[in-house]
Amino acid sequence: MAQVPQTFFDALAVRTWCGLALETLGRAREEIDAINVYPVADGDTGTNLYLTVESAVAAVEAVFAGHAARSGPEGPTLADAARAMAHGALIGARGNSGTILAQLLRGMSQVLAGCETGHADGTTAHADGQGLRLALRHAADSARQAVAHPVEGTVLTVASAAADAADAACDAGSDCGTVARAAYEGARAALAATPGQLPVLERAGVVDAGGRGLVAVLGALAETFTGERPRDGAATMTATVVAGASRVGEDTSPHGECADTAAVAGQDGPAFEVIYLLEAEDTAVARLRERLDALGDSLVVVGGDGLWNVHVHVDDAGAAVEAGIEAGRPYRIRITHFGAGDVHTTGAERPPRERAQRAVVAVVPGEGLAGLYAEAGATTVLARPGEPPASGELVQAVRRAHAREVVLLPNDAELRHTAAAAVEQARTEGIRVALIPTRSAVQGIAALAVHEPERRFDEDVVSMTSAAGATRYAEVTVAERQAWTMAGICQAGDVLGLIDGDVAVIGSDVTATARAVLDRMLAAGGEMVTLVLGDEAPDTIAEHLQGRVREGYLAVDTVVYRGGRQGAVLLIGVE
Repeated sequence: MAQVPQTFFDALAVRTWCGLALETLGRAREEIDAINVYPVADGDTGTNLYLTVESAVAAVEAVFAGHAARSGPEGPTLADAARAMAHGALIGARGNSGTILAQLLRGMSQVLAGCETGHADGTTAHADGQGLRLALRHAADSARQAVAHPVEGTVLTVASAAADAADAACDAGSDCGTVARAAYEGARAALAATPGQLPVLERAGVVDAGGRGLVAVLGALAETFTGERPRDGAATMTATVVAGASRVGEDTSPHGECADTAAVAGQDGPAFEVIYLLEAEDTAVARLRERLDALGDSLVVVGGDGLWNVHVHVDDAGAAVEAGIEAGRPYRIRITHFGAGDVHTTGAERPPRERAQRAVVAVVPGEGLAGLYAEAGATTVLARPGEPPASGELVQAVRRAHAREVVLLPNDAELRHTAAAAVEQARTEGIRVALIPTRSAVQGIAALAVHEPERRFDEDVVSMTSAAGATRYAEVTVAERQAWTMAGICQAGDVLGLIDGDVAVIGSDVTATARAVLDRMLAAGGEMVTLVLGDEAPDTIAEHLQGRVREGYLAVDTVVYRGGRQGAVLLIGVE
């Protein structure tokens, strides 16, 4: 059925476009995933774009719902809807292409929001064809600036071609439908030519996956203003199209000024993808870009006004997160370990992507532990204090692990029902998932230490479960308010020592309380003590507790990790 066309680019058009883009990407998601070979052949570009737009849709719908509750039937302004779209995409951006799409939408929103000026008569502001043309141009330019080393033959090329086509088609009387249709057709033509610009695409016999996703989004834009779903000649890339694209551009080398040679040449790339939101000032982000650029590749930093989305591929995930901590406050950190077939390989050399046999997915409470778990090969989900992950986030992490068998470590007793729901959902998708009921990150460390992917799945799960169960866990934290506890009444500001989830010690000094907790735990025996220090832990606490173990408990080893902003001052594990 044809869509009822929107005449101008107003708030309702933003809402309609986002909804249509989500539907279009939903239909194309598997196809886009299948042709994903650049910058990393990890088969998730379609899914990442879908999730990014899904977040934008949720933000726009929230603005409409909130405005209806407060102001009645008038609806939000174009600026309200456009900014919500951009903000939703920014906070929900996934992967390299999703992050770039978020910047494209942000660039458009900056121009569209400016169309609100000059309407003193109280009428609803909107953008016409000229406003849409300017929005598309600003979007393409800002996205290119956000990428550390732009490469031609990618989504950036497609975005620039769409803007060029919109420029050529727009005159004083052009409406949004004319401009949107021209942008779509220009993007389609540029997409078909991408194999002639990027050899990895030509060898694989595909177009750029990110560019393919942008064509889908621009097709939805055209449908918003014309009422008709455009023909989608980019849906399938055949060998004939590749050959045609090669004839158009005989020089098959990348035309970007700073092409990422490791990715283009097919050499092995970094082992981890690191993504996080960052609250930071512009000057700090400029320094962050330089540091991350030296650490890895595929660097994209988008956003502004104090909130940024950072994406980079690195070998040292911990260093990438630490750079974010130095710049500001990183959160919603996602670290993905690329499997053996997920590095920067050429299309000719890359075999059909197979799922790994087994993977571990873990919820972790701090950035330091996220890096530690990721270096051990786990796919991590960061749980900030007061922000536990939803079951959908855990399901997405299981999907990102891309394995036939997955071991899930929730590392929190409060997440047992959430994790169980995620397991059931993943199983309906044909993934074999085992839930190990770890109640603390230190139990997860113990389980991960005995993980052996070469063992039979059941044996591995039993071994990991046994190691976690044999690890007593404790935490030292500060009481936020007066409360009754198993150890008596605590006051706000008291230091609490919890053993296996129950308050066992109430004190006034962090180190003294931690020592009392450790003594109680070791009274029952133990061979290994694990200490995970939060950012607020005293500088000398690790040395003090290690000394206590050496002096009072023979043959007990101690290992110390830094957990970052993990909520608790200190986590303790005794095996």
